Amino acid sequence: MSEPTTTFSNFNFDQKINAALANLNLSEPTAIQQQAIPTILEGREVIASAQTGTGKTLAFLLPIMQKMLTQPSPRTGCRALILTPTRELAEQIGQQIKNFAAHVHLNYTLLTGGAEFKYQAALLRKNPEFIVATPGRLTDHLRRNSTDLNDLEFLVFDEADRMLDLGFKDDIEAIAEQANDQRQNLLFSATLENPQLVRIAQSILDNPVTIKDRERLKSNSNITHQFVLCDDEKFKQKAIDQLLKTSDFEKCIVFTNTKAQANRLRGVLDYLGHHAGCLHGDMTQDQRKQILKAFRTHKFKVLVATDVAARGLDITGVKGVIQYDMARSTEDYIHRSGRTGRAGATGLSVCFICAPDWNNKARCENAVGETFTKISVPGLTAKYKGPEKLKSSGKAAGKKKTASKPEKNAKPKNKVRARDTQNKGRPKRFGPAPKKSQTAEKAPDRSLDDGFAPFKKAKKD
Repeated sequence: MSEPTTTFSNFNFDQKINAALANLNLSEPTAIQQQAIPTILEGREVIASAQTGTGKTLAFLLPIMQKMLTQPSPRTGCRALILTPTRELAEQIGQQIKNFAAHVHLNYTLLTGGAEFKYQAALLRKNPEFIVATPGRLTDHLRRNSTDLNDLEFLVFDEADRMLDLGFKDDIEAIAEQANDQRQNLLFSATLENPQLVRIAQSILDNPVTIKDRERLKSNSNITHQFVLCDDEKFKQKAIDQLLKTSDFEKCIVFTNTKAQANRLRGVLDYLGHHAGCLHGDMTQDQRKQILKAFRTHKFKVLVATDVAARGLDITGVKGVIQYDMARSTEDYIHRSGRTGRAGATGLSVCFICAPDWNNKARCENAVGETFTKISVPGLTAKYKGPEKLKSSGKAAGKKKTASKPEKNAKPKNKVRARDTQNKGRPKRFGPAPKKSQTAEKAPDRSLDDGFAPFKKAKKD
């Protein structure tokens, strides 16, 4: 692998690419770009660990565009396919290609859910060089024969770990099977520890070069991590009201774990006087675009969102992130907090921690590499003070379970009543078992039974 370079000019890009970089005021590559670009230009397949905000999109776009310009294809089909887990990330990548399109004259088509299928099929008939797609929508187009991947030269899996988390494993394998065998595969993921990801990489990639972003944690060093101890939902609502009133956030993203909670919290914030927008997976593509446009143009400063907004959103001016519901995994926390503190700016990430969230907080502290600072909200004091004892990992230390010992003078129970065993093991829906009669009827003697009812002697008056 080539030695890392300090400026884009040392990569010997085509003049069209250099002109686009100059127009975007980009001169120095990030750490992941320094490692990935030379390797991709050499034709090697890559599996890279990089999170959003580190410049990974240009790490694969720039060398792909360079190879397209220097090696024109006589075929007319799609040359590069970029798969992403969410519509927002797909649009983000599409915008990056659009920034270079005026100079390099390479077109792209966006294939995501929420848009009209026939309109997308019409765009595909124009044979764009790039297709940026979510796995589900692309699979639909392949099934209806509105496109094919016979001429594909580059297949990029962006945020591959998230695609697997969302259940796209079968779609990924089906797409890779239909794509041209003579292609270069590139896989980018926030973490390389997922066993499913390892199996996918082994089955699809051919002798890949593994690249790990050495500045993953350094990229988040300008984010201050804090937490507030909370008791319950009502306490959280009061706490977020006070934080938004006392903070100087230009823009703030509030994360919840469910769509229903996002809708509910947006209504609460609106009632408390904080004009807020809402973003989650049940919204149409047009609704998402309108919300993001309004957020970018300062029509409201608070965006309540699920993890659909944790990756792929690059919005300037986001000074704070509030984890109203604590992230379920360390990767989700890193991506959520990564919405602030981007491009060298400072940012603040505040977590609301109830008793069940403490161990999640400890795991996130270990992943980020620093201890979160405890803060208090003016006028609010939680009854929950944190765990009494902590393990070396920072997690709560539970009490050891000990087997109960029998009492010294305990006497065995001799008498067993019928009522003690009558309903044992009987389902409650059947009700209590009927009581047995004290004197059981004698069974009739059927030793000479001829199949007829037994003869009974009539009683005399």
